Amino acid sequence: MPSAISVITLLTDFGTRDYFVASMKGVILNINSQTRIVDLSHEVAPQQVAEAAYLLKSSYRYFPDGTIHVAVVDPGVGSSRRPLLVTTSRYFFIAPDNGLLSYIFEEETGVEVRVIENKQYRLDSEGATFDGRDLFAPAAAWLTRGQSPGSYGRLIQDAVKLPIEEPAVAHKVLTGRIVYVDRYGNLISNITPLHLKELQGVARKSASEVTIRLAGIEIQGLVGCYADGDKATPRAVINSNGQVEVFIKEGSAADILKCTRGEKIELF
Repeated sequence: MPSAISVITLLTDFGTRDYFVASMKGVILNINSQTRIVDLSHEVAPQQVAEAAYLLKSSYRYFPDGTIHVAVVDPGVGSSRRPLLVTTSRYFFIAPDNGLLSYIFEEETGVEVRVIENKQYRLDSEGATFDGRDLFAPAAAWLTRGQSPGSYGRLIQDAVKLPIEEPAVAHKVLTGRIVYVDRYGNLISNITPLHLKELQGVARKSASEVTIRLAGIEIQGLVGCYADGDKATPRAVINSNGQVEVFIKEGSAADILKCTRGEKIELF
């Protein structure tokens, strides 16, 4: 159970121009002024649930046990889509039931999923366009005041999950996808060192001998860090999250290769 001084993280596609994020923080602090609020990001591309899922996956585990992660990218706000409270062995997650928590369901243990049904945990509102403020923020804040997850609503077993495509080796070719493009234009794939070892076992190649094919170009081998790259030619590296990433030294691989999330990447 969260302590009186708890951490709540916020991940949204709201940006910082409007009143949305500030309103959520105000609701939280009005319920528990001792809460520490951390912004994961508010720059998720509008309505891009898969992008938000990746950002949450990449950051949630670095927070202390008991942290409450609130993620609101919610194209279905006001509809019949369900609001969820997910409890795991270490964390709490509050989000719409639209696949945003797919990686959490895959990676966490002791997972319990509840629908937030108790009206005690939402604000009265004339409209139904801002559940971030009216539902998700107060639901998180009341957790910091010691409310039991069981009081929020019934357990469910059918939460929405995004299709998570796993890289696969066939005919000595490892095929994956670009799953995220960061602000530097680096192209991050879903291929990990474990997938790479599988390929190396089949193709009998070292990391320096592997060829990476992406957006019509081929890159020879993996380098150790960004400094080993080239300002004119894309190179590939295993990043600190353990994923194969294509980059251009001090430039944008996304711009040069005209590549976005979902693009196929092959290693052979």
